[in-house]
Amino acid sequence: MSEIQQGGGGGHKKGGKVRSKKASTRVDMTPMVDLGFLLITFFILATTLSKPSAMQLNVPDKQKDEVKTDPIKASKVLTLYLGKNNVVHALDGVAPDDEEAKTKMKDVSFGPDLRAMITASRTRINAANPEDKEGAFVCVIKPLKNSTYKNMVDALDEMTITKTKRYALVDLLLQTDKDLLGDKLND
Repeated sequence: MSEIQQGGGGGHKKGGKVRSKKASTRVDMTPMVDLGFLLITFFILATTLSKPSAMQLNVPDKQKDEVKTDPIKASKVLTLYLGKNNVVHALDGVAPDDEEAKTKMKDVSFGPDLRAMITASRTRINAANPEDKEGAFVCVIKPLKNSTYKNMVDALDEMTITKTKRYALVDLLLQTDKDLLGDKLND
């Protein structure tokens, strides 16, 4: 561990003073280094490494022949326009080209406000259409150019949290969407 080294030649000299022997200490650092490596090894083995998290996104199978289906009525759709500053412009049960679309559009924030809107819309639409066994509710998510990637992930998380089974992520804005949003596209 540590040892005391004796200095040599500190005794009597002719005609001189008597000097005391000087002792110097030397600390052996080998056990400290061993302990350090043991601690590092322990903490590496005792901690859990963070696992990468990924969101499951189900996409339809690619079909060779397109199957024609009836278009979905606007009254069964909640359209979410993801805008700037974490604001969602929501259009519930109204088509973007409808006359009352501008007055019915609501701005909500992510979290409890958006979750409450999705839940209320789904409840209203599914209650009005009891013949649909899977549920008539469809949510369309349209990120705008001034929204962030985080906004899109948050919107997809809300679909998972609210257990919405039918939703679509659409990156194409029609002219009716652009007319409806107006200056909100450039904010």
